[in-house]
Amino acid sequence: MKILDKYILKTFLVPFFATFLIVLFVLVMQILWQTFENIAGKGISLPFILKFLYYTTLGIVPQALPIGVLLSSIMALGSLGENYEFAAAKSAGISLQRLVRPLVFLTIILSGINFLFLNNIFPYATLKQRNLYYNIKKKKPALALVPGSFNSDLPNYQIKFDEKYGEEQNLLKNVLIYQLSNLYGNQKVITAERGKIISEEGSRYMTFILYDGYYYEDHTKAARTPDKRASMPASQATFKEYEFNIDISEVVGDGALDEEKFKNSYNMRTLNQLNDTIPILKNSYDEMLLSRAKTIANITFAKDLYQYNDSLKPKIENQENVLENFDLQQKITILNASISKMNSAHSNVKNNSTSIKYKRKSLNFYDSEFYGRIALSFSCLILFFIGAPLGSIIRKGGFGLPMILAIAIYVIYFFGNTLGKNLAEESSISSLLGSWISTMVMLPVGILLTRRATKDKGIFNVDAILLPISNFFKKMMSKKDKKI
Repeated sequence: MKILDKYILKTFLVPFFATFLIVLFVLVMQILWQTFENIAGKGISLPFILKFLYYTTLGIVPQALPIGVLLSSIMALGSLGENYEFAAAKSAGISLQRLVRPLVFLTIILSGINFLFLNNIFPYATLKQRNLYYNIKKKKPALALVPGSFNSDLPNYQIKFDEKYGEEQNLLKNVLIYQLSNLYGNQKVITAERGKIISEEGSRYMTFILYDGYYYEDHTKAARTPDKRASMPASQATFKEYEFNIDISEVVGDGALDEEKFKNSYNMRTLNQLNDTIPILKNSYDEMLLSRAKTIANITFAKDLYQYNDSLKPKIENQENVLENFDLQQKITILNASISKMNSAHSNVKNNSTSIKYKRKSLNFYDSEFYGRIALSFSCLILFFIGAPLGSIIRKGGFGLPMILAIAIYVIYFFGNTLGKNLAEESSISSLLGSWISTMVMLPVGILLTRRATKDKGIFNVDAILLPISNFFKKMMSKKDKKI
């Protein structure tokens, strides 16, 4: 390796590691800030918190790597231009393409590393992080209850209270509890001025002790006969102290933080697994559509609507208006039958539309994840060919202007990627187009900047716009002088 190549690589790698670590730290802290409320104050040991941060960091690396490449390429090439090292290289007969050649090979290697992360480490980190976060959140449900809003984490209960206080944060003020039933909905309402929660580590029950409250229970929905509903529609009572238990075994499990409950999400699979799963989902979706279409055809008797030419059948006298061939009673019967069939078909479509949309959206999630990972792998290379020529044009190093430009470019790239993904998930565009739409927007920009940097031109040729206007006014002034 030549001395020049070593120097160019050193100029790029020093800001790359610095910017990559800074961006990684910012993104991890953003996620930690969003999840802090569900982690803090639950008696979770430091090793488990560090493990959560470790898995979160692994999942964020593929997003931080393209930003680091973009920012460091602008800084490195800008620093070379600012220190007149580009001018010295050009005077020695070294072109811009020759200068950035080692950086191109390095970026290709970084794109390959990003692909390996997305295909192997990212699914594993997502699996571990998602399950660990869920287990931490449900480890102490009493501490997970939030004052001022309804809490629905506990099965079959909606709990609201104004304030939570005490040394263990287990005392409640102004409690409102709705007990729900899967069959009959809201049947029991309990209000109390004060309350207390007793929840022991490892226990499958959470005990509520309420003081100075009111109890109401509706029996009409549960009663099977009209006589029982009329005899005892509801019961109510006031109490000084009321105690009951809630089974929380479904949410806390056995208390193990390493337990894995979520394994089949689309972002927890490798590309090979996604490639094997997508055809199965597509076949299932096509079979559902075919089944629904056959059902509608059978409801409407669609085959009977076709007119077949048959010499044995009598010809219809009025071909344009078939109803005119029947009397009034037959017309009414035919129209009522048609309305009934159309209503049945409409109800069938309406009832099945939700399930069809859900199945289509699930398929879109897998498609978008497959193509999105491949597109994100190439983002390092795409953003480099934007950042490198842009840095050589602006000729500014450091964290000032390069940081602003890098943020602006990545915001555009991220917005396009998010927009395309959302449109693909809603079936507005194909998953392939939605995943590559940011690349399709950025690639022409990168080609334009590379060409202008190679020709040693600015981003915009202002003279090409101002010079014709200036010449026009000069001609006008010269004509006026001649007339005078």
